Amino acid sequence: MHERFRFKSKEELIEKAKTLGLDLPFSEDISVLLTPVTIGANNISNRLVVQPMEGYDSSKDGSPTDLTRRRYLRYAEGGSGIIWFEAVAVSAEGRSNPRQLWLHQENVDNYEFLCNDIRKHAIVHNKNPMLVVQLTHSGRYSKPEGKPEPLVPQLNPILDKGSPHILTDDDLKRIQDQYVAASRLALLAGFDAIDIKACHGYLIHELLSSKERKGSIYGGPEPFKRFRFLLETLDRIKTEVPGIILTTRLNIYDAYPGGFGTGEDGKTVDLAEPVMLIAELRLRGIRLLNITMGSPYFNPHIVRPFNTPIPGTQVPDEHPLTGVMRMINCTSIIQKRFPEMQIVGSSYSYLRQYAPNVAAAVIENHDSTLIGFGRNSFAYPSLPDDLMNKGFADPKKVCITCSGCSRLIANLRPGGCVIHDREIYGNELKNLIADEKG
Repeated sequence: MHERFRFKSKEELIEKAKTLGLDLPFSEDISVLLTPVTIGANNISNRLVVQPMEGYDSSKDGSPTDLTRRRYLRYAEGGSGIIWFEAVAVSAEGRSNPRQLWLHQENVDNYEFLCNDIRKHAIVHNKNPMLVVQLTHSGRYSKPEGKPEPLVPQLNPILDKGSPHILTDDDLKRIQDQYVAASRLALLAGFDAIDIKACHGYLIHELLSSKERKGSIYGGPEPFKRFRFLLETLDRIKTEVPGIILTTRLNIYDAYPGGFGTGEDGKTVDLAEPVMLIAELRLRGIRLLNITMGSPYFNPHIVRPFNTPIPGTQVPDEHPLTGVMRMINCTSIIQKRFPEMQIVGSSYSYLRQYAPNVAAAVIENHDSTLIGFGRNSFAYPSLPDDLMNKGFADPKKVCITCSGCSRLIANLRPGGCVIHDREIYGNELKNLIADEKG
């Protein structure tokens, strides 16, 4: 069922979607992508968002390096209305690898320098992006020293490898304090908004489905106990760190038995609990929401439909267009259920040069407010500029979803496009292959 991207025209792409029983939206007019939107006090110049893709290139103390700075200045120059920073850990123990960004008191000046540098660089190119920082604790995927040190809210027979440490309520209260402390620093550093990450298998996301967590205020059969940590954390930040916009990148479908937003069969989409949670977010004044699904560790094709998988992993039994449309359709349900919220849609990179046309139709149909690009931002940070100046995406620059960047990241290497940023990341991949061969 899986198929590599070989579509030579829009007609071939649309026809393939039809044969799969999919109604792929498509618009010849992409101008809606370049229309402004207001988020809080921020006037966003267009509907395009750099999604949070980790670069794994921080210094040992979690500070941005020259390579980090290079990446974000390319985004600033490229013209996306929002630059949604990659996951930034709130503690050393919560880092997903030894080179994940980590914000703390001793290095907040380095983040302030980077934010100022991005803004100065953007202004030179007549841009003014909104900066969102994604704060996270990696939970079961914590590898602060490069080896697994999983910290979980409950055991999970599908995901567990070895014997992870189960966090107590007191542990979670301490971690919540770390989120609040990091939020204060994010405001000092100059970010416009804070994303409390609740997706892709990390700690807060796992709490949303922790039905077997016994005797805990942060888990159990009742949905609101499982929602409590996220909502309580947002409430505290709103009170203790006034003056900054709050948001979350939220998994609404996990695609495994027992997962959030997933039926008992482990496959069916069931958005009842995600809708309950989003209603609570709305009551708290959250108006910006970034929607995603699945886990890059467990079922990457759900969140990142691809042309080629990472070597050694299975090719999924569904067509990538099925994954693209699942994300579009489920995001649409959320957007239309909560029309006053500004929803960011995901999973467009597989569509290559036709992604802007599909994205424009999605916005015209009110199926999302903003369009996010992760892998394609690695590959083609200047996409927004090209859409503004040329009116189309350059087929020679787009991400080809080869999973090269994912392969680097999975092996704790600096992540970037191995095809279009070959000098740095192509060489990094060559070094990884050489190391694997021994």
